[in-house]
Amino acid sequence: MKYSIFKIFIYLILFASCTKRNIVYFSDLPYEEINSEIMNRTDHRIQPIDLLNISVSTLNPESNLLFNRGLLTSLGGGSSGINQASVSESYRVDNNGYINFPVLGKVEVAGLTLEEANEKLSTYLQAEAKNPIVNIRIINFRITVIGEVRNPNTFPVPTERINILEAIGLAGDLTAFGRRENVLLVRDVEGVRTTVRLDLNKKDLFSSPYYYLQQNDIIYVEPVRARAEQGSMARANISLGFSVISIVTLLLTRFVL
Repeated sequence: MKYSIFKIFIYLILFASCTKRNIVYFSDLPYEEINSEIMNRTDHRIQPIDLLNISVSTLNPESNLLFNRGLLTSLGGGSSGINQASVSESYRVDNNGYINFPVLGKVEVAGLTLEEANEKLSTYLQAEAKNPIVNIRIINFRITVIGEVRNPNTFPVPTERINILEAIGLAGDLTAFGRRENVLLVRDVEGVRTTVRLDLNKKDLFSSPYYYLQQNDIIYVEPVRARAEQGSMARANISLGFSVISIVTLLLTRFVL
């Protein structure tokens, strides 16, 4: 009986501590006021192990077939129509930052944005094809959201652009036990691991260089203390239960059998 009363008392304390938390996103934004600011977007830079889908369009069907190694679809009629690949193989960026491209051989792309890589390949292909148009996409761009969210998972991102709010939305939003003021972001770039704490209660997040996510970013939402203590109490109860069962079993074995 005393133990039950003690448990109820602990739960009431934990519940009271939860009610004082601020669970409103960007609660410091003023009401009835329009706020405008320039977003500082950091474009993703190609990294080793990225898988690139590269399509090349030229005025020459033979060149298209050579550079795309896939099925060709005509975008226009007659001999003046431009053919482009509808299906092309992916190119893996090796550990040294290079891809092995047809005719050109090894081309270094790591550290470049997609636009810079497009321009670099287009320049190299000028000597091999007439008016080449290059389009590069990262096909294994993904982010991971774990912790106190409703749907922790690793999510593919087909557009190569996603911000932290969109990522949390993919994970079904934070649970009531998620610490909005202390979200951990883990980022690995060129062998350097960066960890940063983000506060979803503050409007400063919008101007943070970590607002837009990069390839393979991991977002971890920590539980509030009440959740952690609740988990510890549950484990303690389970351990106590197993201990009681073991003792009872031992006594029955010794005195009954």
